[in-house]
Amino acid sequence: MTASPSFLDLPNRLADNRIPRAVIFGAGHGSTYPGKDSSGYVPAADRIRAASLYDAELVENWDFDLGGPLFDGKPVCCVDTGDIATTMHDNTGNRTRIEAKTREILALPAVPILLGGDDSVVIPFLAGFADHGPVWILQIDAHIDWRDEVHGERYGYSSPMRRASEMPHVAGMVQVGLRSVGSARLAEIEAAQGFGSRFVTAREVHAAGVNAALRHIPEGARVIITLDCDGLDPSIMPGVAARTPGGLTYTQVIDLIGGVGQRAKIIGFDLVEFYPPADIDGLTALTASRLLANTIGAIVRQD
Repeated sequence: MTASPSFLDLPNRLADNRIPRAVIFGAGHGSTYPGKDSSGYVPAADRIRAASLYDAELVENWDFDLGGPLFDGKPVCCVDTGDIATTMHDNTGNRTRIEAKTREILALPAVPILLGGDDSVVIPFLAGFADHGPVWILQIDAHIDWRDEVHGERYGYSSPMRRASEMPHVAGMVQVGLRSVGSARLAEIEAAQGFGSRFVTAREVHAAGVNAALRHIPEGARVIITLDCDGLDPSIMPGVAARTPGGLTYTQVIDLIGGVGQRAKIIGFDLVEFYPPADIDGLTALTASRLLANTIGAIVRQD
Protein backbone atom coordinates (compact mmCIF):
# COMPACT_ATOMS: atom_id res chain seq x y z
CA MET A 1 0.00 0.00 0.00
CA THR A 2 1.44 3.37 -1.07
CA ALA A 3 1.78 5.90 1.72
CA SER A 4 -0.18 9.12 1.35
CA PRO A 5 1.84 12.22 0.50
CA SER A 6 2.43 14.88 3.10
CA PHE A 7 1.54 18.52 2.55
CA LEU A 8 4.33 20.15 0.50
CA ASP A 9 6.31 16.96 1.15
CA LEU A 10 6.91 18.20 4.70
CA PRO A 11 8.44 15.80 7.24
CA ASN A 12 6.40 14.25 10.05
CA ARG A 13 8.97 15.48 12.58
CA LEU A 14 11.86 17.93 12.64
CA ALA A 15 15.48 16.92 13.04
CA ASP A 16 17.48 17.50 16.20
CA ASN A 17 14.32 17.42 18.33
CA ARG A 18 13.33 20.89 17.17
CA ILE A 19 9.79 21.87 18.10
CA PRO A 20 7.69 22.81 15.04
CA ARG A 21 5.83 26.09 14.78
CA ALA A 22 2.80 24.32 13.27
CA VAL A 23 1.55 20.73 13.03
CA ILE A 24 -0.86 19.55 10.34
CA PHE A 25 -3.20 16.62 10.89
CA GLY A 26 -6.32 15.32 9.17
CA ALA A 27 -9.60 13.92 10.47
CA GLY A 28 -12.01 12.39 7.97
CA HIS A 29 -15.01 11.95 10.28
CA GLY A 30 -16.48 13.96 13.14
CA SER A 31 -20.09 13.63 14.31
CA THR A 32 -22.17 12.30 11.43
CA TYR A 33 -25.94 12.73 11.52
CA PRO A 34 -28.07 9.58 11.93
CA GLY A 35 -28.66 7.90 8.60
CA LYS A 36 -26.20 10.17 6.79
CA ASP A 37 -22.96 9.21 5.04
CA SER A 38 -19.89 11.40 5.61
CA SER A 39 -17.44 9.19 3.73
CA GLY A 40 -17.26 11.60 0.78
CA TYR A 41 -15.21 13.99 2.92
CA VAL A 42 -12.58 11.42 3.91
CA PRO A 43 -10.27 11.91 0.86
CA ALA A 44 -10.23 15.70 1.29
CA ALA A 45 -7.02 16.02 3.29
CA ASP A 46 -5.06 13.79 0.92
CA ARG A 47 -6.41 15.61 -2.15
CA ILE A 48 -5.10 18.86 -0.69
CA ARG A 49 -1.76 17.25 0.09
CA ALA A 50 -1.49 15.86 -3.46
CA ALA A 51 -2.33 19.25 -4.98
CA SER A 52 0.40 20.88 -2.88
CA LEU A 53 3.12 18.67 -4.35
CA TYR A 54 3.29 20.90 -7.44
CA ASP A 55 4.86 23.51 -5.14
CA ALA A 56 6.89 21.16 -2.95
CA GLU A 57 10.17 21.97 -4.73
CA LEU A 58 9.42 25.70 -4.66
CA VAL A 59 9.20 26.39 -0.92
CA GLU A 60 12.47 28.34 -1.01
CA ASN A 61 11.32 30.39 -4.00
CA TRP A 62 9.64 33.80 -3.81
CA ASP A 63 5.92 33.61 -2.96
CA PHE A 64 4.12 36.73 -4.14
CA ASP A 65 1.21 36.05 -1.78
CA LEU A 66 3.57 36.31 1.17
CA GLY A 67 6.20 38.74 -0.06
CA GLY A 68 8.99 36.21 0.38
CA PRO A 69 9.67 32.47 0.63
CA LEU A 70 7.14 30.35 2.52
CA PHE A 71 9.34 29.98 5.60
CA ASP A 72 10.68 33.54 5.33
CA GLY A 73 14.20 32.34 4.56
CA LYS A 74 14.34 30.25 7.74
CA PRO A 75 14.50 26.45 8.11
CA VAL A 76 11.34 24.40 7.61
CA CYS A 77 9.31 24.64 10.82
CA CYS A 78 6.03 22.88 9.98
CA VAL A 79 5.29 19.14 10.00
CA ASP A 80 2.47 16.95 8.70
CA THR A 81 1.63 14.04 10.97
CA GLY A 82 -0.99 12.53 8.65
CA ASP A 83 -4.56 11.61 9.56
CA ILE A 84 -5.82 10.40 12.92
CA ALA A 85 -8.05 7.33 12.92
CA THR A 86 -11.76 8.14 12.73
CA THR A 87 -14.81 5.97 12.04
CA MET A 88 -18.12 7.07 10.60
CA HIS A 89 -20.85 7.26 13.28
CA ASP A 90 -18.36 6.75 16.12
CA ASN A 91 -19.20 10.33 17.00
CA THR A 92 -18.08 10.33 20.62
CA GLY A 93 -14.87 8.49 19.81
CA ASN A 94 -14.04 10.79 16.92
CA ARG A 95 -14.55 13.88 19.05
CA THR A 96 -12.34 12.43 21.78
CA ARG A 97 -9.50 11.68 19.35
CA ILE A 98 -9.64 15.07 17.59
CA GLU A 99 -9.63 16.98 20.88
CA ALA A 100 -6.78 14.85 22.25
CA LYS A 101 -4.64 15.42 19.15
CA THR A 102 -5.26 19.16 19.35
CA ARG A 103 -4.23 19.25 23.02
CA GLU A 104 -1.13 17.18 22.22
CA ILE A 105 0.01 19.70 19.59
CA LEU A 106 -0.69 22.69 21.82
CA ALA A 107 1.40 21.11 24.56
CA LEU A 108 4.55 21.10 22.36
CA PRO A 109 3.78 24.10 22.03
CA ALA A 110 2.82 24.46 18.35
CA VAL A 111 -0.09 25.73 16.25
CA PRO A 112 -2.53 22.93 15.33
CA ILE A 113 -3.77 22.85 11.72
CA LEU A 114 -6.69 20.50 11.07
CA LEU A 115 -7.81 19.32 7.65
CA GLY A 116 -11.38 17.95 7.67
CA GLY A 117 -13.80 16.37 7.28
CA ASP A 118 -17.11 18.15 7.48
CA ASP A 119 -17.72 21.09 9.82
CA SER A 120 -18.45 18.82 12.78
CA VAL A 121 -14.72 18.20 13.30
CA VAL A 122 -14.42 21.87 14.30
CA ILE A 123 -16.24 21.33 17.62
CA PRO A 124 -13.66 19.02 19.25
CA PHE A 125 -10.85 21.01 17.62
CA LEU A 126 -12.05 24.17 19.37
CA ALA A 127 -12.63 22.24 22.59
CA GLY A 128 -8.95 21.30 22.57
CA PHE A 129 -8.05 24.94 23.28
CA ALA A 130 -9.83 24.92 26.67
CA ASP A 131 -6.58 25.54 28.58
CA HIS A 132 -5.40 28.24 26.17
CA GLY A 133 -8.09 30.89 26.44
CA PRO A 134 -9.34 33.42 26.04
CA VAL A 135 -9.56 32.90 22.28
CA TRP A 136 -11.42 34.57 19.45
CA ILE A 137 -12.81 32.70 16.45
CA LEU A 138 -12.73 34.00 12.89
CA GLN A 139 -15.14 31.82 10.94
CA ILE A 140 -15.06 32.05 7.13
CA ASP A 141 -18.31 30.45 5.97
CA ALA A 142 -21.47 31.02 3.97
CA HIS A 143 -23.51 29.94 7.01
CA ILE A 144 -23.54 30.77 10.73
CA ASP A 145 -23.74 27.13 11.97
CA TRP A 146 -25.80 27.93 15.09
CA ARG A 147 -28.31 25.06 15.12
CA ASP A 148 -28.67 23.62 18.62
CA GLU A 149 -29.42 20.15 17.26
CA VAL A 150 -30.34 18.40 14.03
CA HIS A 151 -31.96 14.94 14.09
CA GLY A 152 -31.13 14.77 17.81
CA GLU A 153 -27.39 15.32 17.20
CA ARG A 154 -25.94 18.41 18.93
CA TYR A 155 -22.40 18.05 17.57
CA GLY A 156 -23.05 17.87 13.82
CA TYR A 157 -21.91 20.16 11.01
CA SER A 158 -24.73 22.67 11.54
CA SER A 159 -23.75 23.37 15.17
CA PRO A 160 -20.02 24.24 15.55
CA MET A 161 -20.45 27.94 16.35
CA ARG A 162 -23.35 27.22 18.72
CA ARG A 163 -21.20 24.75 20.64
CA ALA A 164 -18.23 27.15 20.52
CA SER A 165 -20.36 29.87 22.14
CA GLU A 166 -20.83 27.53 25.13
CA MET A 167 -17.08 27.04 25.64
CA PRO A 168 -15.82 29.26 28.49
CA HIS A 169 -12.50 29.90 26.73
CA VAL A 170 -14.18 31.43 23.65
CA ALA A 171 -14.29 35.20 24.20
CA GLY A 172 -15.89 36.18 20.89
CA MET A 173 -16.36 35.34 17.25
CA VAL A 174 -16.49 37.06 13.88
CA GLN A 175 -18.45 35.26 11.16
CA VAL A 176 -17.53 36.42 7.67
CA GLY A 177 -18.65 35.45 4.17
CA LEU A 178 -22.32 35.00 5.11
CA ARG A 179 -24.79 34.99 2.23
CA SER A 180 -27.90 33.39 0.74
CA VAL A 181 -29.93 30.97 2.88
CA GLY A 182 -28.94 28.06 5.11
CA SER A 183 -30.28 26.13 8.07
CA ALA A 184 -30.44 29.21 10.33
CA ARG A 185 -33.86 30.46 11.37
CA LEU A 186 -34.75 33.56 13.36
CA ALA A 187 -34.08 31.68 16.60
CA GLU A 188 -30.49 30.93 15.55
CA ILE A 189 -29.88 34.51 14.42
CA GLU A 190 -31.12 35.82 17.77
CA ALA A 191 -29.00 33.30 19.69
CA ALA A 192 -25.86 34.30 17.80
CA GLN A 193 -26.55 38.00 18.25
CA GLY A 194 -27.31 37.41 21.92
CA PHE A 195 -23.88 35.86 22.34
CA GLY A 196 -22.34 38.87 20.64
CA SER A 197 -21.23 37.28 17.37
CA ARG A 198 -20.25 39.80 14.71
CA PHE A 199 -21.86 39.04 11.34
CA VAL A 200 -20.00 40.22 8.22
CA THR A 201 -21.70 39.30 4.95
CA ALA A 202 -19.81 38.54 1.76
CA ARG A 203 -21.38 41.65 0.22
CA GLU A 204 -19.90 43.80 2.98
CA VAL A 205 -16.44 42.43 2.26
CA HIS A 206 -16.90 42.99 -1.47
CA ALA A 207 -17.96 46.58 -0.81
CA ALA A 208 -15.64 47.59 2.05
CA GLY A 209 -12.74 45.14 1.97
CA VAL A 210 -11.52 42.68 4.57
CA ASN A 211 -11.26 45.34 7.26
CA ALA A 212 -15.04 44.99 7.54
CA ALA A 213 -14.23 41.76 9.40
CA LEU A 214 -10.76 42.41 10.82
CA ARG A 215 -11.84 45.53 12.71
CA HIS A 216 -13.97 43.37 15.01
CA ILE A 217 -10.96 41.32 16.20
CA PRO A 218 -9.23 42.93 19.20
CA GLU A 219 -5.60 43.80 18.56
CA GLY A 220 -3.31 41.20 20.10
CA ALA A 221 -6.10 38.63 20.49
CA ARG A 222 -5.39 34.92 20.20
CA VAL A 223 -7.39 33.76 17.18
CA ILE A 224 -8.48 30.42 15.76
CA ILE A 225 -9.43 30.62 12.09
CA THR A 226 -12.02 28.10 10.92
CA LEU A 227 -12.42 28.03 7.16
CA ASP A 228 -15.40 26.30 5.56
CA CYS A 229 -14.68 25.92 1.85
CA ASP A 230 -18.17 27.17 0.95
CA GLY A 231 -17.14 30.55 2.35
CA LEU A 232 -15.36 31.08 -0.96
CA ASP A 233 -17.16 31.56 -4.24
CA PRO A 234 -17.91 28.25 -6.01
CA SER A 235 -16.18 29.53 -9.15
CA ILE A 236 -12.90 28.82 -7.31
CA MET A 237 -14.17 26.35 -4.68
CA PRO A 238 -16.69 24.14 -6.51
CA GLY A 239 -15.97 21.06 -4.39
CA VAL A 240 -18.50 21.71 -1.65
CA ALA A 241 -21.85 20.18 -0.75
CA ALA A 242 -23.73 23.51 -0.81
CA ARG A 243 -22.52 25.76 -3.63
CA THR A 244 -23.58 29.34 -2.99
CA PRO A 245 -22.82 32.18 -5.43
CA GLY A 246 -21.42 35.50 -4.29
CA GLY A 247 -18.71 34.13 -2.01
CA LEU A 248 -15.34 35.51 -1.02
CA THR A 249 -12.46 35.59 -3.47
CA TYR A 250 -9.11 33.89 -2.99
CA THR A 251 -7.43 37.27 -2.48
CA GLN A 252 -9.97 38.32 0.15
CA VAL A 253 -9.43 35.13 2.12
CA ILE A 254 -5.62 35.28 2.08
CA ASP A 255 -5.89 38.95 3.10
CA LEU A 256 -8.10 37.91 6.02
CA ILE A 257 -5.58 35.25 7.08
CA GLY A 258 -2.62 37.58 6.68
CA GLY A 259 -4.51 40.39 8.39
CA VAL A 260 -5.18 38.26 11.47
CA GLY A 261 -1.49 37.35 11.61
CA GLN A 262 -0.54 41.04 11.60
CA ARG A 263 -3.29 42.37 13.88
CA ALA A 264 -3.52 39.49 16.34
CA LYS A 265 -2.04 35.99 16.65
CA ILE A 266 -3.15 32.85 14.85
CA ILE A 267 -3.08 30.00 17.37
CA GLY A 268 -5.10 27.45 15.39
CA PHE A 269 -6.48 26.87 11.90
CA ASP A 270 -8.85 24.38 10.33
CA LEU A 271 -10.04 23.90 6.77
CA VAL A 272 -13.24 21.88 6.40
CA GLU A 273 -16.16 21.02 4.12
CA PHE A 274 -14.08 20.21 1.04
CA TYR A 275 -16.23 17.56 -0.64
CA PRO A 276 -14.02 15.87 -3.29
CA PRO A 277 -16.89 14.21 -5.24
CA ALA A 278 -18.08 17.70 -6.24
CA ASP A 279 -14.67 19.10 -7.21
CA ILE A 280 -13.99 20.13 -10.80
CA ASP A 281 -10.58 19.44 -12.34
CA GLY A 282 -8.94 19.52 -8.90
CA LEU A 283 -9.63 23.25 -8.54
CA THR A 284 -10.85 23.12 -4.94
CA ALA A 285 -7.88 21.00 -3.84
CA LEU A 286 -5.47 23.42 -5.50
CA THR A 287 -7.10 26.50 -3.96
CA ALA A 288 -7.21 24.83 -0.55
CA SER A 289 -3.52 23.95 -0.75
CA ARG A 290 -2.64 27.57 -1.51
CA LEU A 291 -4.80 28.80 1.38
CA LEU A 292 -3.00 26.40 3.71
CA ALA A 293 0.39 27.59 2.44
CA ASN A 294 -0.64 31.18 3.13
CA THR A 295 -1.69 30.22 6.64
CA ILE A 296 1.67 28.58 7.33
CA GLY A 297 3.40 31.67 5.97
CA ALA A 298 1.35 33.93 8.25
CA ILE A 299 2.12 31.76 11.29
CA VAL A 300 5.85 31.74 10.51
CA ARG A 301 5.85 35.54 10.31
CA GLN A 302 4.25 36.02 13.72
CA ASP A 303 6.40 37.12 16.64
